[in-house]
Amino acid sequence: MKILFVSSGNSMGGISPIIKSQGESLIREGVDIDFFTIKSKGFKGYFKSISTLKNYIKNEDYSIIHAHYGLSAIVAFFAKKKEKIVVSFMGDDLVGANDYSGRVTKISRLIIVINKFFAKYFFHYNIVKSKEMLDVLSLPNSMVISNGVDYKRFYEIEKKDARKYFDEGVDVKRVLFCSNPDRPEKNYKLAKEAVDLLEEKNIELKYLNGIEQDKLVYHYNAADCLLLTSFHEGSPNVVKEAMACNIPVVSTKVGDVNEVIGNTEGCYVTSFESKDVAHKLKMALAFNKRTKGREDIRQLEESVVAQKIINIYNKILEN
Repeated sequence: MKILFVSSGNSMGGISPIIKSQGESLIREGVDIDFFTIKSKGFKGYFKSISTLKNYIKNEDYSIIHAHYGLSAIVAFFAKKKEKIVVSFMGDDLVGANDYSGRVTKISRLIIVINKFFAKYFFHYNIVKSKEMLDVLSLPNSMVISNGVDYKRFYEIEKKDARKYFDEGVDVKRVLFCSNPDRPEKNYKLAKEAVDLLEEKNIELKYLNGIEQDKLVYHYNAADCLLLTSFHEGSPNVVKEAMACNIPVVSTKVGDVNEVIGNTEGCYVTSFESKDVAHKLKMALAFNKRTKGREDIRQLEESVVAQKIINIYNKILEN
């Protein structure tokens, strides 16, 4: 079994760390994986990549092309020879991208229609990240498989040691917003409003953008709480990474968040009301100890998720 991962290559450092990590977890389970990244952007850029991908696979013998995001899968469909197409829809490709007001944009609505059409008629299997996405797709050849988390990369470190890594003390309570605040769908405005409502001088809202992967574990462990206020998500890895570090989490009810943190003491699901977010934040900060998040999400450890994906590969090849 030889698999080609196809995805955007426009992230910082090329391939998305989430996709690269999933591929590496499959390699550790004995699957032969290659990576192809689409460097161009926009509709034109993606369709220009069809010929590049055709040339790439011309002399190769792949069983399956596993594309990440709907547009990557469409490129793979037009470029393929006889390979089966598996697509991992990641979030906004099925539930939409938001503007700053929270409305789904018109272009995003069009992309959703296109993705659903190809998923129904041309892709062999569809992986989605949450029940919400599964309901949107509503197709039999589909399954919810959340992104896994690398337990060797994300683990608990004493807060004082994590703060020492950044040469910082432990007096300030830190709320970590682990997303680019300039992305409308991440809804940083709500996070800022909620923290401001707490009216405490020793609380700091710290956002991360473009942080090296090997430093993330220190940022999680240096925090007192992770805050996610997105309008939408598929299966937000930052939540699972924080859980693997046993950090309290406060999040809006998006993607699979409720299933991931809903049964863990010290973690709270909130509405989009700033007062409710502030109230849950106050509770998470008052918890003032580590959670049992790592133990509670054992089913999302990367090797477990990798086996589920391998089962899908075997299933469509047998058929």
